[in-house]
Amino acid sequence: MGTVPVSVFIVVVFVSVVMRRLSFVNGAAIPSTVDGPFKPVTVPLDKSFRGHAVDLPDNDPRVQRIVTGWEPEQIFVSLSSTHDSVWISWITGEFQIGENIKELDPKTVGSVVNYGRWTFGMSKTAMGHSLVYSQLYPFKGLQNYTSGIIHHVRLTGLKPNTLYYYQCGDPSIPAMSDVHYFRTMPASGPRSYPGRIAIIGDLGLTYNTTSTIDHLMSNHPNLVLLIGDASYANLYLTNGTGADCYSCAFSDTPIHETYQPRWDYWGRFMQPLVSKVPLMMIEGNHEIEEQIEKKTFAAYSARFAFPSEESGSSSTFYYSFNAGGIHFVMLGGYADYNKSGDQYQWLKKDLAKVDRKVTPWLVATWHPPWYSTYTAHYREAECMRVAVEDLLYKYGVDIVHAYERSNRVYNYNLDPCGPVHITIGDGGNREKMAITHADEPGNCPKPSTTPDKFMGGFCAFNFTSGPASGKFCWDRQPDYSAYRESSFGHGILEVKNETHALWTWYRNQDAYGTTGDVVYIVRQPDRDVIKVNSNA
Repeated sequence: MGTVPVSVFIVVVFVSVVMRRLSFVNGAAIPSTVDGPFKPVTVPLDKSFRGHAVDLPDNDPRVQRIVTGWEPEQIFVSLSSTHDSVWISWITGEFQIGENIKELDPKTVGSVVNYGRWTFGMSKTAMGHSLVYSQLYPFKGLQNYTSGIIHHVRLTGLKPNTLYYYQCGDPSIPAMSDVHYFRTMPASGPRSYPGRIAIIGDLGLTYNTTSTIDHLMSNHPNLVLLIGDASYANLYLTNGTGADCYSCAFSDTPIHETYQPRWDYWGRFMQPLVSKVPLMMIEGNHEIEEQIEKKTFAAYSARFAFPSEESGSSSTFYYSFNAGGIHFVMLGGYADYNKSGDQYQWLKKDLAKVDRKVTPWLVATWHPPWYSTYTAHYREAECMRVAVEDLLYKYGVDIVHAYERSNRVYNYNLDPCGPVHITIGDGGNREKMAITHADEPGNCPKPSTTPDKFMGGFCAFNFTSGPASGKFCWDRQPDYSAYRESSFGHGILEVKNETHALWTWYRNQDAYGTTGDVVYIVRQPDRDVIKVNSNA
């Protein structure tokens, strides 16, 4: 997430309640949140496995351009706000990088998707829009970048839980892709859920990333949530020179450079997965990528399709969507989240419209963690927590992600009606794993070092009550921290019904199908009476 060599954390909040039932994994009964709060557990660091946090090189066949002319590449699917609509995105043409570049004309190539329920009957056609973006620097010697033509086409009128086949491109050239397929989400309802939802963060493009994606694909997910930090293009200079720690290696650069071709490499590598499994992305700090005139998030906002307009949002930084009986709220940790700002006002309206009889589960995700005990980024997002936590708590959000899972928590206190926070920022990036905890002797950071540099503000003060009263850090693993472990991997969320969801953590070093942390998250709506303060 930051400039130190650690992995980043992502907060995924799910509010859930589960009926008690006996289930087993690896021969042991699976615990549920109704058995908690759990005694804090720290899994000892496995020093024999640190992973292979080395970026894939430019000449790796998985990141090279294999299409010709205007043929589509970097194809992926993302969801709209409801089951009957999806977005298809792709890129045509080659990027340019250097001192003298000229943007491609988006009108050169059409944005067309032919689709249907059978490979021989793709009789429906949808047209969309296209754009290019540039990453420009106002300093001599830095190389500028302009993208290929990025296409986004929205398909509408789709049936729920149905397999569709599609081709994208421009049939008039002709320059069409191969036939791909995707499955729509189930219709919203209390007994209707996607089979498996994969959750990853800080993915990067390393050999660790390849292991994470291989393991993830073996679990056959129906949906993937990427909670920030995708390509790590900002760990490179514009000449392609990279480093684990940008500020350490390039302290004299006049602006924080990026090497935008890493985004194209990442899109090519991800296509085998995301051309058939919908990917939903929210921004992380590595997507900031400042350029000329202090512009930020250009690649993020251009490359991904977001259901912003469909969900009433005016920004790519925050939006919502339904997947069966789950309402997902994707929040921006790097956009104004104060109560007077647009994001907070949008969130209030979005939560007020949620019908828990139709979508019993309410899951919120964002990038900077609120309840992580790792030294890296410790209490970095405290201002966001102070501004937003009350609102999420009052509306009964169920779930919020080295790896850490919390007990149910609210305002740092154990609370049976609070959400479960899951920090999962270890998809494989080159910054390596976070391994030190703020509660260990000598590791507590100085409060002045904790605020997020991009958002500014200082809200992380000493605790005023409880075991850590008068201190900035606990002197032991906090009660709200149920389980933590430094390892690369991914999580799978399986919502079983309106009260039970199974959360499973899969570590890269384990055999395929072997589980790490496993717990049932249980909703108890009769107990957790939601009281909404209209002034929140």
